[in-house]
Amino acid sequence: MSDSLRIGISCYPTFGGSGIVATELGLALAQRGHQVHFICSALPRRYPRQAGANLFFHEVKAPSYPLFGGDNQYALALTSKMVEASREAKLDLLHVHYAIPHAVSGLLARQVVEAEGKQAPKLVTTLHGTDITVVGGDPSFLPVTRFAIEASDAITTPSRYLRAATYQQLGIDPLREIEVIPNFVDTSAYIPDIHAKPAPDRPPLILHNSNFRPLKRVLDAIRIFALARKKRPCELALIGDGPERAAAEQLAEKLGLTDCVKFLGEQLDIPAQLRRARAFLLPSESESFGLAALEAMSCGVPVVSSNAGGLPEVNVEGESGFLAEVGDVETMAARLVRLLEDDALHGKMSQAARQIAERRFQLGPAVDRYLDCYRRTLGV
Repeated sequence: MSDSLRIGISCYPTFGGSGIVATELGLALAQRGHQVHFICSALPRRYPRQAGANLFFHEVKAPSYPLFGGDNQYALALTSKMVEASREAKLDLLHVHYAIPHAVSGLLARQVVEAEGKQAPKLVTTLHGTDITVVGGDPSFLPVTRFAIEASDAITTPSRYLRAATYQQLGIDPLREIEVIPNFVDTSAYIPDIHAKPAPDRPPLILHNSNFRPLKRVLDAIRIFALARKKRPCELALIGDGPERAAAEQLAEKLGLTDCVKFLGEQLDIPAQLRRARAFLLPSESESFGLAALEAMSCGVPVVSSNAGGLPEVNVEGESGFLAEVGDVETMAARLVRLLEDDALHGKMSQAARQIAERRFQLGPAVDRYLDCYRRTLGV
């Protein structure tokens, strides 16, 4: 086997953290000379319009058979496309992001290729959060999720929190190794604008970025902002879309905030949005890691977040920002006001946030760790 690997990557092609991490990892691997095949239902949102060398896309087209119903059509179509890509490209391994259904499809694809008497790709599964804490723990999915994870050739998670949750909630064999490889940020793209100066006629901007699922508690973000605004003029911009958007818009209107709360929808140039922000707000019920918080930190934006899931492993209390208990909108609002009022504190936290991103969450070292995982799994 040459030093260059042939890698298949499957993920949900959305703005969610798992899709972002999978895509950024694949692009970085391709830049290092590895052959990367994305096997997805659509082009991932951060996939380049002009794909460079070593990048290939295999579209998963799920047929519509009413007799079957549900998402199992996608899972089976994904399996077939994985088998096809493995045959054609002679993939060394499949790296799947999100256990359901990607790990299950990857496992089945591996078995199909083995049954043909060919060298089957190894299966690396990266768990990202709700596939374990919500979906994976559902009794309807638990046995197959546990089996697919334990049958993977390697398992990774982005945080110590999610590793512990995987063992506890799914009953994974404690002797089965799960490696923690933290998520990462491209600090050359997510960089503070050192020349930016606040517009004298505009109040400071607070930013929130999520997929607007109930787990993200976007309504809390609006309530926190409303309390902070009573103490200090400010504006709130919400990036993203999802099931809670209508309720969030209604709450903003009810609280009389329509003039100072802006719904920006899904955005591609996140760094440009972050550079405008005074602070970043992430009051989630739980986060397996908190990639949106890390991206803000890399741009020098202090974070006010919940003290839940993997967030304390990213947002350092009193350094890069503040942590508070889930649902404690009063405390989060008070911390936000401090960042609005105290320029010295804000400057100190802004600098610390950037330093933490540079010191602990760089893209390059994360890619090195994944490559080390791949090579150990392949025995090379």
